[in-house]
Amino acid sequence: MATAVEKTRTIEADVNYVAAMDSMPYFYAKDHERDNLDLETHRVSIIDTRDAEDRPQIERDGFELVDHESAVGDFNDPEEVAETYTAEIEKLIREKMGADHVVVTKGGVLRFSQKTPRPDLVNSMPAGFAHIDYSRASFDEFAVRHLADHPDKDALLAGGYAAYNIWRVLSPPPQDMPLTVCAAPSMADSDRLEGEARIDGPGMTEADEIRFGSSLIKANPEHRWYWFSNMTPGEALLFKAFDSDLDRVQGCPHTAFENPDPDANPRASIETRAYVYWKAR
Repeated sequence: MATAVEKTRTIEADVNYVAAMDSMPYFYAKDHERDNLDLETHRVSIIDTRDAEDRPQIERDGFELVDHESAVGDFNDPEEVAETYTAEIEKLIREKMGADHVVVTKGGVLRFSQKTPRPDLVNSMPAGFAHIDYSRASFDEFAVRHLADHPDKDALLAGGYAAYNIWRVLSPPPQDMPLTVCAAPSMADSDRLEGEARIDGPGMTEADEIRFGSSLIKANPEHRWYWFSNMTPGEALLFKAFDSDLDRVQGCPHTAFENPDPDANPRASIETRAYVYWKAR
């Protein structure tokens, strides 16, 4: 089922999907040589919604672009990002979603294209396959864990919760490896294949790795892929992962793709994740 987003300019690009597998897929943040991941590449149409009259809406299409300036002076400064940016994103999401409680993961994930690699960072390459960051089970587990000893824990869980990604470019437009999102209404539940994300890093043993369920996406010709051309650091792309209310729009698969523009700049970006809770909706 297509969304109500109006078509404007369309480009063709490759998107990697998970293939049929006999074992559980898993992938590492750093050491991709240990991945258990069979991928297949599909050529897809990606619609530029930058100038669409009917702009995407997060609770209809699963994603939305918003104007949002940040006061962060140096996104390479972990302390500044952890304090200033986390607070900015919490305020943005609380106001946008009308939430009673918001938990934002401190800091963020910096990513850079292959033209300007950052091997000193964990998980610093753009995502190379269609996915949603959580599985349904890990989404629910994180929702409980993030509340910890919150005094209104029971009311917040009963009222409803959802997980969102917040993606921002840090390099000037156009970028060589921008993000594309798949409109949530165009995806079937059967398109998700549960796998596992494994967060590894220098000096970490297998016992130290953080592991949680993730959703890999199987190809489906009904998928509708979109992007916003020429994103600037003064904008933020919001997209949903899961919602506890199954009658509401669920997650948006997403992945990086190669921009065919020969003058595109090396991508730098930051992504944060937020859990949003309501006592009643």
